Amino acid sequence: MKRLLPFVIILAVLGVALGGGWYLKHNSAEPGPTASIVTPSQLPTKPSAPIEPGADPPHAVGPANAAVTLEEFGDFECPPCGLLHPGLKTIEREFGSRVRIIFREFPLVPTHAHALAAARAAEAAGLQGKFWEMHDMLYETQKTWHEAFDVRPIFEGYATKIGLDLERFRRDSTSDAVEQRIFQDGKRAHSLGVHGTPTVYLNGRELPFETLMSIDKFRAVINASLNETHP
Repeated sequence: MKRLLPFVIILAVLGVALGGGWYLKHNSAEPGPTASIVTPSQLPTKPSAPIEPGADPPHAVGPANAAVTLEEFGDFECPPCGLLHPGLKTIEREFGSRVRIIFREFPLVPTHAHALAAARAAEAAGLQGKFWEMHDMLYETQKTWHEAFDVRPIFEGYATKIGLDLERFRRDSTSDAVEQRIFQDGKRAHSLGVHGTPTVYLNGRELPFETLMSIDKFRAVINASLNETHP
């Protein structure tokens, strides 16, 4: 059953075909030079349907009462997600406690052959309190392991580098606890209508792809949201 669960996740929850199409459409997208800055009032309204909670607790940096919450649905093998990663680190550094950043697993399989293995590695690291260390390493070395035939020894090397118990990491990578966290994040993505990566919500409202790919636009919409909250 454990071996079948990823396929249940893929087919029943994540909407792989739609996700792959979304990725292919946006992978080559470049922010238009004349695109205007988006304001919070221009963002889509929050979905009215019931929303699944996702894995609990979520992987988050920043206080729960931060004025702005950014929730990313990401795939560690997705090139645009890799491009977004340094931008989010900049946002985290610049805005500090005013912003909370949440990461949700959304591996696009079979579009990305190693995406599910990477999600499992990050979640297994999280069970030892090192999710963000593995998260950052996976994105920062994405081009290296993306080309590999077998990523297992690479990810085990990362686990050793960040100080994990390697034997426990190996066990946890295929554990029900890890599979369930990925599954629950997938259910949340499905309930929100997420079809691809990266998808980021600001206080529950989806940000345009063009905003995510421009640090100036990203910074501007966060500042605008903060000004609305604390004029």
